[in-house]
Amino acid sequence: MKINAERLKRHFESMSLIGKIGETGTCRPAHSPEEKQAFELASSWMKEAGMTTRIDNFGNLIGTLKGKKPELPVLMIGSHLDSQPYGGRFDGVAGVLSGIEAVATLTENGITPDRTIEVVSFADEEGWRFNKGLFGSKGILGKNTEEDALRKDKDGLSRLDALKEFGCDVNNFQASVYPEGSIYCYLELHIEQGPVLDIAKKPIGVVTGISGPLWLTVTLKGQAGHTGSVPMPLRKDALLGAAEIIVALNRIATQVKENPTVGTVATINVFPASRNIIAEEVAFTVDLRDIDLDRRNRYEKQLYEKIEEITKKNGLTYTIKEDTNSEPRYCADWIKSIITDNCKKLNLDAPELMSGPFHDALPLSYACDYGMIFVRCKDGISHNPLEYASDEDLVMGANVLLGTVMDILKK
Repeated sequence: MKINAERLKRHFESMSLIGKIGETGTCRPAHSPEEKQAFELASSWMKEAGMTTRIDNFGNLIGTLKGKKPELPVLMIGSHLDSQPYGGRFDGVAGVLSGIEAVATLTENGITPDRTIEVVSFADEEGWRFNKGLFGSKGILGKNTEEDALRKDKDGLSRLDALKEFGCDVNNFQASVYPEGSIYCYLELHIEQGPVLDIAKKPIGVVTGISGPLWLTVTLKGQAGHTGSVPMPLRKDALLGAAEIIVALNRIATQVKENPTVGTVATINVFPASRNIIAEEVAFTVDLRDIDLDRRNRYEKQLYEKIEEITKKNGLTYTIKEDTNSEPRYCADWIKSIITDNCKKLNLDAPELMSGPFHDALPLSYACDYGMIFVRCKDGISHNPLEYASDEDLVMGANVLLGTVMDILKK
């Protein structure tokens, strides 16, 4: 049994038109009209596949194929349809559309499983609009905080207000929380977002686990002054301090070249942001990730020590706010084995590899066993309009997912 390759290709093409920027780019912010339009399109395909659909109070789109024994915990398949502001066509989308296609194939072949299957597009996986991701997948597990809901975007709109505009009942989040034990296992197909498979010339990979991300917001405060009149030794330049910390983070993350540690500063806000005023305040984000939690914790400690040293030297004060702190999470061996077996059935030599980026599988891993399938992306490029996965690779990935679903349903 195989998925309908032409249909899957058409679905990718249609979805890529929503929030399209440039020739191949995508911008679909979380809880936005563009994401709502994407949900409406995906929902129509879910219904064609025999599913009922709903949008819950966290802004998740959920398609349900009811099983013959609905009392059994559900088999959940998911990813996301929101994108980065300057994103590509495949990040998240591959998992949602492949999940829909797997269910459609079951339905067309007259298969009604004992266990209910749900295909989910989780809300705000990306995390850029409100500076914290995984809102929908954490939400269904009851893991969001009040602060998560009150976060504001760059225009000052709170997540609560955005969800209200999206049609969600923000006074009844609890109604959308899944009871403990109600999810049997979780599957997610995703483009790799890195170069390992492309370099190895392998279309599909079996994920072994997800690195734990630590996200911080660091704010430095100095003193504004005229750039032409304040002598260099007397300055309290917050931007200079930030620059030194950014270089220090890079050195910390690369101190052992063989390690998979990554450290990144990708956003900086400067006040007052005038070319002839010394920066008084600078806020920047830190993203530190590693599959080894002990090593990441050591590197975090080194970073804090460097921040203390650099700010003291430059006459600055600082605050550090922790936005996200997740430990690495490993895939279930039994699901990895099923995925590997289905790769072999398709004559695929699929290597095992870790995921540096986090995914909705990360919070789900605390509620149930999970497994992930990676699809090769050209040159490892992602979070970029140049992001590309071939039709052939995506079809292979969807067929591996279908086989995996069928084998899990036999258990």
